[in-house]
Amino acid sequence: MIETLLTFLTNLVINIISTLGYPGIFLLMLLQSAAIPIPSEVTMPFSGFLVSEGRFVFVWVVVAGVLGNLVGALITYYLGRFGGRPLIERFGKYVLISERDLEITDKFFKKFGAIAVFFGRMMPIVSTFISIPAGIAKVKLSKFIIYTLAGALVWNIFLTTIGFQLGENWENLRGVFQKFDWVIFVLLIVGASW
Repeated sequence: MIETLLTFLTNLVINIISTLGYPGIFLLMLLQSAAIPIPSEVTMPFSGFLVSEGRFVFVWVVVAGVLGNLVGALITYYLGRFGGRPLIERFGKYVLISERDLEITDKFFKKFGAIAVFFGRMMPIVSTFISIPAGIAKVKLSKFIIYTLAGALVWNIFLTTIGFQLGENWENLRGVFQKFDWVIFVLLIVGASW
């Protein structure tokens, strides 16, 4: 089931980028940062492969990805900031988020706010959702933007470079990142259970 979903998403990403070019990269990275699980681990390496083919320019691929990340992150940041906590308090129990989880999140972002956003941007799965708790914790917007841009820049350069270096073998990355996704997923479940 998961393999079928990943294959579908991979094909969707490839078709969107092949059809729309840089705006497709922007759109996919916006969706990924807006809590829609579009894997940046497919989007950016495939775009890097297209750079190696001479179809795209490396700098513009990274710029499109980073700007898409920022816009998507701002959407979910504001969702968390202005509607997140009441929504989570009301509906969180249905997705295993308790009031205690919200308190821990608040304390975490008060202590590590901006840094958590920076490192969260470079972690599979976490990068998709990091903006919501940042908004709930009311991380200062200017810090949120700076650390989102910095983390997205590092991650997008890394993924694009790997796709460029691997050339047409870029899709081999999917298996590597899929293992990281599972490790992070298990850690999140263990953390939620704890």
